[in-house]
Amino acid sequence: MSSRFWLSSIAVFGLAVSFLTAVPAHAVTIDWVTVGDAGNAADTTTYGAVADAFRIMKFEFTNSQYAEFLNSVAATDTYSLYDASMGSNAVGGITQSGPPGTFTYAVKSNMGDKPVNYVSWFDAARVANWLQNGQGSGSTETGAYTLNGATSGTAPPANLGASYFLPTENQWYKAAYYKGGGTNAGYWDYATQSDTAPTAVTAGTTGIGSAGSTGNFANYIDGADWNGQNGNVTTVGTNGGSSAYNAFDMSGNIWEWNDLTGAAGSTRGARGGYWSSFSAFSLSSSSNIATAPSDESDVYGFRLATVAVPEPSTCAMALAGLACGGYSMFRRRNQA
Repeated sequence: MSSRFWLSSIAVFGLAVSFLTAVPAHAVTIDWVTVGDAGNAADTTTYGAVADAFRIMKFEFTNSQYAEFLNSVAATDTYSLYDASMGSNAVGGITQSGPPGTFTYAVKSNMGDKPVNYVSWFDAARVANWLQNGQGSGSTETGAYTLNGATSGTAPPANLGASYFLPTENQWYKAAYYKGGGTNAGYWDYATQSDTAPTAVTAGTTGIGSAGSTGNFANYIDGADWNGQNGNVTTVGTNGGSSAYNAFDMSGNIWEWNDLTGAAGSTRGARGGYWSSFSAFSLSSSSNIATAPSDESDVYGFRLATVAVPEPSTCAMALAGLACGGYSMFRRRNQA
């Protein structure tokens, strides 16, 4: 066995070790679900056809996750990633303290596991960039999207090779409504695997949805009264059953940004309805909106998508196994 193979094995092993250890001290962890059935047919609405498998967040991006992001990159908050309404409005979940240059952020009581709101498409794209660049002090301006300081105007497309991104409308639609199990399986009307309008959840004093993680329920029509509010966001994953791909709250709780067709444009999409949607129609596959990517309000949140790859731990173990196997072969060859 040549020394070149030995050095290659060491390099692979080093890559595996660095993959396992190069994680920021306060890393945001995300649960992903795989959306398979590549090449599926579109719905009668014309949406939902996706050529390739991908992964999407199992839950909406939460206040705890967004506060971690802010504390990593927004000490000065050059790009207005924090909206003051997050602190002043009862349905917002994050406070800001300190003077510019030393801003710090904290999650309000009982709001950590609620979906973040008052975020624009540009804010969500910067989270994708931050994840693409390894979190921590990673750049928010390049990576998944080339933003270069823009906070309004035309939303750019995701860059070639982006690992994290806002889902296109077709990707979001498929993750929410497709029945799965084949390429011509059909679609549900609601993201709870049902064609019947979901029942509105209620909430306890800490904002946990009354449905748990099963059944045809959703957070809408101001049903979740808590924290002194007539309707409010609720804990992710506690508002009824998931989509066929095990993604929760894709009907109700918060409108979620999407990238429409993926091309650059002056608008970006949102789907799913929110906690105060006055009818089930807003939660259904028939409802979508397009708005300026700079819009921020209590109704907008997001979940990201990523490429369909093996779980990081599986990938790293495979690389480490390859390196160790090479080392064993090297020893046997030189002991012969």
